[in-house]
Amino acid sequence: MAQPLRFRRAPGRWDGNRARSRIERPLDENLGATASDPWFKSPARYEARRFDMDDGSWALFCWTDDDADPPSGASGGPVGYWLGNTETPSDLWRTEKYGFGEVPYPVSRWAQRELLAGLHDDEPWLADYPHVSWFFLPVFCSKDGAETTRAFFRDHAAGFPDATREEGTGYVERLLRPGILDEYRETMAGKLGTSTSMDLVRMSATVAEFTAAKLISDSGYALTPEIEVTTGHSLDFRATDPDTGTGSLVEVTRPQPVATRSASGPVAAVRDTVETKTSGQLEAHGGGATLFVDCSSFPDDDWAAVRDAQPDVRHRPAVVLRARPSGRIEAYRKGSVPIDLSPAVEWID
Repeated sequence: MAQPLRFRRAPGRWDGNRARSRIERPLDENLGATASDPWFKSPARYEARRFDMDDGSWALFCWTDDDADPPSGASGGPVGYWLGNTETPSDLWRTEKYGFGEVPYPVSRWAQRELLAGLHDDEPWLADYPHVSWFFLPVFCSKDGAETTRAFFRDHAAGFPDATREEGTGYVERLLRPGILDEYRETMAGKLGTSTSMDLVRMSATVAEFTAAKLISDSGYALTPEIEVTTGHSLDFRATDPDTGTGSLVEVTRPQPVATRSASGPVAAVRDTVETKTSGQLEAHGGGATLFVDCSSFPDDDWAAVRDAQPDVRHRPAVVLRARPSGRIEAYRKGSVPIDLSPAVEWID
């Protein structure tokens, strides 16, 4: 899978002539490129160009004689910053890559204004969801994942069955609004994917991790994603009690509805999914993690069967839950769950 959109940092002295000869000309020869001033004012002390290719791809480039706030580990001096979802000119091939939060703030802010304007030109409906637009910008505008990630929200209601585009996207918008995952934007946005292939299972599983983050945060715990453990695996989250400093590990899985799998019914689908998780990653870890089993992909009838049966899921502690786009979350638990989720869920056990 490709990576989310990132900046390339090219140390050295740049000017308009070099930008034309080493960036614009190769792009024009290979793809047909139109160079222009950027749509928004370039960052203070920087010059900037925008490149639009005949195939619909684009690139931004800005440069300065003094990088006064270089990324961690980099030195100052003259430098150029490149961002694009097109082919990279050869002068930039061996440059270091940096995320939106690592480059100087004026450069990042300018580039994101350009990208958001382009995104909302292409998908005007997304303008009503500023947090979704901003958070997923590195994948919405990526080279390979732009079409699939936009379609996930536009055409598949962010993975919610029997929901509208507005309901599914609105759920994620409200979840992101408090900023609980802003610090981890690149990691979490990248999980949605930058592949040209539509993978609804993986994308829906990503939303399950966002739901888990909401539950943990709404219940009053500090949140840290992607926790490396001694087995070499990473578990999805650590939830830390701010009063005691005690941390609890959380892993998330999302069963798919019966119509998309070979299981004989929704209860079997839940058990089979958990069996796969516990016989692999959690078994290697050796226990100690709480498993969230997110049944949000289940339609009403399937969830009703699981809710009524409350099947054992072969891992303890576990929380089996289902979120709806309205924000309502029902859940039951198995074993002694070390995280008190009562402020965030409706217990049915």
